[in-house]
Amino acid sequence: MTDSFSQLELHPQLAQAVAEMGYASMTPIQAQAIPVVLQGRDVMGAAQTGTGKTAAFSLPLLQRMMVHGNTSTSPARHPVRALVLLPTRELADQVAQQIKLYAKYTPLRSAVVFGGMDMKPQTAELKAGIEVLIATPGRLLDHIEAKNAVLNQVEYVVLDEADRMLDIGFLPDLQRILSYLPKKRTTLLFSATFSPEIKRLASSYLQDPVTIEVARSNATASTVEQHFYSVQVDDKRTALKQILRQREIKQAFVFVNSKLGCARLARSLDREGLKTTALHGDKSQDERLKALDAFKKGEVDLLVCTDVAARGLDIKDVPAVFNFDVPFNAEDYVHRIGRTGRAGASGLAVSFVAASDARLVADIEKLIRNKIDLEPFEVEDSRSGPRERINDGTRLYREEERRPPRHERGESRPAAPRPSSKPLDPFFEKPYEPSADVSTQPSWEASTKVPSRVSANIKTKRKVAALFKATD
Repeated sequence: MTDSFSQLELHPQLAQAVAEMGYASMTPIQAQAIPVVLQGRDVMGAAQTGTGKTAAFSLPLLQRMMVHGNTSTSPARHPVRALVLLPTRELADQVAQQIKLYAKYTPLRSAVVFGGMDMKPQTAELKAGIEVLIATPGRLLDHIEAKNAVLNQVEYVVLDEADRMLDIGFLPDLQRILSYLPKKRTTLLFSATFSPEIKRLASSYLQDPVTIEVARSNATASTVEQHFYSVQVDDKRTALKQILRQREIKQAFVFVNSKLGCARLARSLDREGLKTTALHGDKSQDERLKALDAFKKGEVDLLVCTDVAARGLDIKDVPAVFNFDVPFNAEDYVHRIGRTGRAGASGLAVSFVAASDARLVADIEKLIRNKIDLEPFEVEDSRSGPRERINDGTRLYREEERRPPRHERGESRPAAPRPSSKPLDPFFEKPYEPSADVSTQPSWEASTKVPSRVSANIKTKRKVAALFKATD
């Protein structure tokens, strides 16, 4: 088994690009997967996040497609031969940029299509002809239905973050896409987590696959220091700021479970002087890309995000990840903390655990097969004035400083309010007295007469006062 890119005998144009990117030694997943893919075998590869899975499938595919490379301007000479499917737009954009760098000296063309963007520029690229298509499932189906993408010559299919692609949300779209592809093809599945159910489902799409696991399944990186702190829901934000200050952390991901909580927490932290931006599914694609770019450039300290940023994003030298909310799916925990400690670097992963999160923590413990010890966390309580708290971005209120009892402060009980000395009107002090002349009848009843045509046995109705007197 080779462990150096120089020993792979890549095409000179690919080798030049790899050398310029500073690649020297291969990671374990690359060393095991690249030779197998070069043989044209189906692969199911499992490796920890940040270990170079993109290069593990991109380089051998580009190497095998170099026989089709040509400089013709005819779109017919550049059919789609490799299809790479990914679950999120950000990950699709990142993988597309990597593949463009690998293939920049070759005549092979690549393009990326994902939602949230205008279809016209994407359509123009597809019509011009490309060999490698990187896509999210929803937008790819749009192009297929519009007859912009023809996939009848696809030779290689890659499902990156395959466990997410094969779950119940993406599976119907994935099955539709695969129905447009030739039956004879090479299929590659890569992910950091594979549940037994996903493995059984994946086997139905592969033919005699080679399973590659360079680490224990669903394992977290050993370079990441993990802490689970027992914190009340209302104290999470204070605990977050306290750890950032004590550890002198300059940049971090902060993961929450809801879009609304993400937006509100980001606004709250930004008001307190921390350079913060939010990344979630309700933002436009342009806003999402700008937020990610600002974080990569160091213009933003905290990226508060939902799980759209949990998978595959490769941002170097991020020192810490905070799980403000424990994820609902245990697999997402592995992917979240994989945003730090990448490529062998050290990292910190902190999870804030409330009393209601016991079941979620147990699921994580079962997945990673490690005992999780909840650590108590002492939240600093400033007594300089009122303290503002936030509950997961859904409730904002002020809690006044807790003060000792009045007798401990040496204060006496305040005196009862004295009655007002203003004299009262004697009319309102008089008790009720009935009228002395009780025999007096109202004027409208005084002249009441029973008409002669009415029987004496019939009692007439009692008259009442009228606002308006009827005219004669």
